[in-house]
Amino acid sequence: MPLEYTHTPVTVEGKTAVVIGATSGIGRAIALGFAEEGADVVATSRSLERVERTADELRERGAETIEITCDATVREDVTDLRDATVEAFGGVDVLVYSPSTLARSGVEDVTESQWEDVFDVQLTGAYRATQVFAREMDEGAIIHMASASAKTAIPDLAAYSTAKGGLDSFVRVAAKELGPEIRVNGIRPGFVATEQTQGTYTDGEPRYETIKQRTTQARLGRPEEMVGAAVYLASDAASYTTGEILTVDDGFIASAFER
Repeated sequence: MPLEYTHTPVTVEGKTAVVIGATSGIGRAIALGFAEEGADVVATSRSLERVERTADELRERGAETIEITCDATVREDVTDLRDATVEAFGGVDVLVYSPSTLARSGVEDVTESQWEDVFDVQLTGAYRATQVFAREMDEGAIIHMASASAKTAIPDLAAYSTAKGGLDSFVRVAAKELGPEIRVNGIRPGFVATEQTQGTYTDGEPRYETIKQRTTQARLGRPEEMVGAAVYLASDAASYTTGEILTVDDGFIASAFER
């Protein structure tokens, strides 16, 4: 049988996407990017004010949406989000899980409470959302926000780095168990300028100098630079891509030595 050299367009047009953690940072950029690409988008977080503001921005871009808050650490909230989306749109094609929280503590100093809080959002929350939404998705794509901290040791992020390392494994396991109908992948952003990182990376600060040395453009990433990866992974063009973590970090992890 001869090969058919055709391709599927990289687009989310006509899809319904839910983005958890979508009212700031990378999640917000992805939600707005999906809307610009023709998807209907439910963008949620714990803040009603931010949900309403983001919903207005989605509508300005032509997307249909609903306004609903969601605490990713509460299963009932996640279930209500899923059910409300299914009722409004008839189903869910794409789930993006992007909430984030940090505890800036190392191994010796991080408390059990900090550890549990970070894991509840970054790892348990990812499992919770995947499980809840997968039960109502006949097919589609789930995308998680991974982290460079899972691949390289970053001081004072013990809980966050460990949780993100677990997320890498979860993506692979979920992809195997939920496929082929549901593809599960992740995006590994590099160091991105967001509200969460504001004031952390400044000229002369050792971490920022390391970032500049190990990236080709010597700068932080921008949230909108993560959107292309998300559109690809959510699109039908990625029909043979699952269990992968797509790194978007301007070469940070690949870099080992200065010239």
